[in-house]
Amino acid sequence: MTDQAVTAGGVRQFFGRQRELKALRADIERTGLDTLAGRKAPRARVLLIAGRPGSGRTSLAEELVAGLGDRYPDGVFRARLTEPGGEPVPTARVARGLLQDLGVDEPPGAAEDELTELVRKALAGRRTVLVLDDAVDAAQVDPLIPDNPDALVVAVAKGPLTGIPDVRPCTLGGLDPRSSIELITTFTGSVRVTVDPQAAETLAEECGGLPAAVVLAGGWLAARPKASVADLAKRLRAVSGDPLTRAFRLVHDSLPQPAARTLRLLCLAPLGRADAHTASALAGCSIPAAAATLADFVALGLVTEGEDGQYEVPGHLVPLLRAETEERDRPAEVELARARMLERTVRLLQSCRAVTEPEGSAARKKLAGLPRALRFPNVAAAAEWLDRRRPVLLASARLAVADGELDTLARRLVAALVKAETAHRGAEAAAPDLYGLHQLVLDVAERRGLHRERAAALLNLADLDARTGRTRDALARYRAALDAGRAANDPYAIGRAMESVGGSYQELGDWQRAGDWYGRALAQRLARDERADQARLYARLGAVHTYAGRYGEALRNWRAAAAGYRRQADLPGYARALSEAARVQEYAGRPQESLRTCEAAVEWARRAQDVRLQAALQLRLADTLDRLGDPAAARLHRSAAERLLGTEASACEIRSASLED
Repeated sequence: MTDQAVTAGGVRQFFGRQRELKALRADIERTGLDTLAGRKAPRARVLLIAGRPGSGRTSLAEELVAGLGDRYPDGVFRARLTEPGGEPVPTARVARGLLQDLGVDEPPGAAEDELTELVRKALAGRRTVLVLDDAVDAAQVDPLIPDNPDALVVAVAKGPLTGIPDVRPCTLGGLDPRSSIELITTFTGSVRVTVDPQAAETLAEECGGLPAAVVLAGGWLAARPKASVADLAKRLRAVSGDPLTRAFRLVHDSLPQPAARTLRLLCLAPLGRADAHTASALAGCSIPAAAATLADFVALGLVTEGEDGQYEVPGHLVPLLRAETEERDRPAEVELARARMLERTVRLLQSCRAVTEPEGSAARKKLAGLPRALRFPNVAAAAEWLDRRRPVLLASARLAVADGELDTLARRLVAALVKAETAHRGAEAAAPDLYGLHQLVLDVAERRGLHRERAAALLNLADLDARTGRTRDALARYRAALDAGRAANDPYAIGRAMESVGGSYQELGDWQRAGDWYGRALAQRLARDERADQARLYARLGAVHTYAGRYGEALRNWRAAAAGYRRQADLPGYARALSEAARVQEYAGRPQESLRTCEAAVEWARRAQDVRLQAALQLRLADTLDRLGDPAAARLHRSAAERLLGTEASACEIRSASLED
C-alpha cells in the first residue's frame, strides 16, 4: 500500500492523476528530435516526475511503466538513488545493483566511471525502461542514462534535474478531492463517507490532498470502525504541522506504547527494510509478537509488505520516525536496539554458513544448539535467504561500521557475511561484495589502529585487485600490508605480503625485483622452518629466473623446490618441479639431461596416480622427443596420454588443465 495506489484483494488500485498520466504518455509518443541536428537524439528520453515525498510520485511512475510492456519489451529496471533517511546513494552502488539485475558481471573494486559505463553498455541495445527513484540531482541521473534513443528513463525527484537536456517534467500537487475521497473509501467502506460527504471533503482538505497523509488517515479510520470521518477531521485540525506530519503524529500517538516504540525503532533498519527477526531484535520482543505488530502497521499504512516477507518503511516517514526517536527514546536505548539487531544478523549469518558444513562438524553441532528460529532447515533455504537479504545485509555491514561505537560487532558482522557469501556463492561470484566488505574492515582497522586487521584487509583487497588486472594498485596495497604486518609483528602477514609483492613485480615483467622479493620471503620461511612455503617459493624463484634467462639460478631453484616437495611427500608437486627443471635444461642446451629429467617427472606423476598430470607430462616428453629427432617415440607418448584420459582432448587443453594447477 503506497500513496495513491493501494492493493485490495490482490488487485492493485490507482487513484487520480489521470491528467498527469495522459501528459506523460503523450511525451513518450513525441518524436524526440535533437533540436539542433534535426535527427533522433542519441540518448534515451528522460521523463521527470517531480513532487515532494508522500505526493505519490513513485506510485505514478509505477502506474506509467505498468502499461509500457509492449513498447519496451526488454523489461523495466529500477534503482533507488536516496537512502530512506535522505542520504544520496553513491552512484557506484546504484550501478552495481543495476548490473546485478541486468545479469552483467562487475569487476571487483571497479571505479564509478567503469561501473556506469557497463550499465550504459548493457542498456545500449535494449528497449527498456529505467526507473530512477528519488533522485537528488542531475549528477546522480546523468551517468546512468543509456546512449540508446529506444530506451526510456523515468526519473522521480523532489525538484528539477537541471543540466540534463530535453527533460520532460511532470510536477505533482495534491490529489483532487474526488480521488482523495475514493482513496479514503478503500479503508472505510462507502457507508461512513456516504453519510457525511462534507466531512470526507473536509478530511481530504486537512490532508492537503497528499496521498501519504490520506493513506494514514484511512488506516486510522479502518482501525476504528465506530469513529466518524468528521471526528478524524477534527482531530487532525487540532494537531500542528504540515498534513503528513499531522497525520503521522495522530496515528503514532494512537498506538499502544510498545507498538509505538517498535515503529520508531524501525527507522534503524538498514534500507528501511525489516522482517520479523529484525523487528523483534530492535524491540526486544518475541518473533511472533513482532510479526503481529508489523501486520498491524501494514493495515495502518505505516509500512508496506513485500513478497519476500520483508516490510519497508516508506521513505517519507523515516525522517518523522527519526525525529520522534530523538525526542522520546534515550540514546543508550537506541544504541542497544541497534546492537541487538546487528547481533541477531551475525547469528543468522553464522547459521547460514554453518548449514553448509558436513554433518558432525563443529559448526553443525553449534548450529544444533541455536534456537529453532535462528536455524535454517537446509542449504537451499539458507542460500535463498542470503540471496534475498543480500542488499540489506550489505547495508547492515555499512551501518555497523559507520556507527563508530560498535566496531567489535561490526568486525564480527563483516567476517560472518564474508564467510556466508563465500560458502554459498563461491569466492569468484561473491568477489564484488567481498571487495566492499574488506574495505569496511580496513576502515575499522585504520580507525582503531588495529595493525593485524589492517594487514589482513589490505592483503584481501590487493588479491582482488591482482585478479582483476589492477597490478599496480595491488602492488601498492601489498606494500602497505607489509608495513602493517611489521607494525603488528605478524610473521604470516609479513611473509605473505613479501611474496605477493614479488608476484606483482613478476606480473609486471620486472624479474629482478620479483626475484629479490621472493628471496626475502624465502629467507623468512627458512628462518621459521615453514617447509611447504619454502618449496613454493623455490618454485617461484625458479620461474622468474627462467623468464630472465638465468638458467643456472633457475635450475638450482627448481631442484630445491623438487627436493622440498619430495620431503613433504607431495608427489604431484615433485613431478611438476622436475618437469620445469627439464624445461630449463632444454633451454640451456642440455637436451639429453632434459629428456632424463622429464622421464623421471612422468614416472613420479604415475606414482602419484595423477592421471591428468601424467598425461600432460607425457605430452611435454613427446615434444622433447620431437625436438631430439625421435618422432616414433614421441607418437607413443602422445598415444599414451590420450589413452590415460580416455578422450580426444587436445594437447593444449591437457597441459593447461594439469601443469597450471
